[in-house]
Amino acid sequence: MSSARASRRAALMSAAAVVTGALLLSGCGDDGGSDSADGSGKETTRRITDATGREVEVPSAPGKVVTLSEPTLDAALALGIEPVGATAGRGQTGVSTYLADKASRAEVVATVAEADMEKLAALQPDLILLDETTGAKGEVAKLQAIAPTVVTAELNEDWKKAFTATADALNKKTQAEKILTDFDTDVTATKEKLGDNGGAVASVIRWQNGAPSVVGKGVGHVGSTLSALGLGRPGDQQGASAGHSEPVSLEKLSTIDGDWLFFGTLGDRTDGEKAYTEATKVPNFAKLKAEKDGHVVVVQGSAWNSAGGPLAARIVLDDVTKALAS
Repeated sequence: MSSARASRRAALMSAAAVVTGALLLSGCGDDGGSDSADGSGKETTRRITDATGREVEVPSAPGKVVTLSEPTLDAALALGIEPVGATAGRGQTGVSTYLADKASRAEVVATVAEADMEKLAALQPDLILLDETTGAKGEVAKLQAIAPTVVTAELNEDWKKAFTATADALNKKTQAEKILTDFDTDVTATKEKLGDNGGAVASVIRWQNGAPSVVGKGVGHVGSTLSALGLGRPGDQQGASAGHSEPVSLEKLSTIDGDWLFFGTLGDRTDGEKAYTEATKVPNFAKLKAEKDGHVVVVQGSAWNSAGGPLAARIVLDDVTKALAS
């Protein structure tokens, strides 16, 4: 047994207080690993530095990946890798609905708040990915005892930088660069087609429990895409977000107004349509300029309201293109 594998076995044993000993022993006994990058049949590794400054030795060709955050799940799927384990979408029991088809075989082993260590260890992963959008960020030492663990991005990181870091951990940076280049090309094409909507003010809200919350501020996949398209935001939707979402009282409903209002929930578009029907019954909603102009766009909220990656950004761009581009 190599010294590296011996160290791994010792680390796994030390995590017994977190997960059952039987599961951990099963995890460290997985000698199959992923296919080698050099075709020799011997597993090869790479050393990378993650967002926290930790050096992590990761498989060159990981075969059993677990993603514990929405952005890392989105990124892995965009790169053609379906994780064996993933996080549930915000407010959902399964993965975010916009990713459900691509992640149909992934077992949910975490929520945004925490990871289920026993379920995770039972999957015997060879790589764990997460970022600071998830509560599991505080459990890196325990996760590292199960498999190499990479924190890909700090909180409120630019989504493209976060995606590139995830791709690096998966040894797929070249593929990621092409995805981003194609996306930027399509953003430019849409911007040229905006016509009278060029520079329009776009509001983005999530409707939940009978009231709106502001989402999509900052440099996430929503805010940066709208900015790249040259679209403005209402005054209360500018700058970085204090949290993932910012509730708005019904007494201040006018602050969510804009030339266009992108409206969703934590679920799919059908859920959004139901919420929109509810919102139209709220006093003063009919007075919003976007509502009077017929410029409320119900969107697939799970893509707009998640902490997403390239797949979510593509949906945002497609929705804006369909609504605003002439």
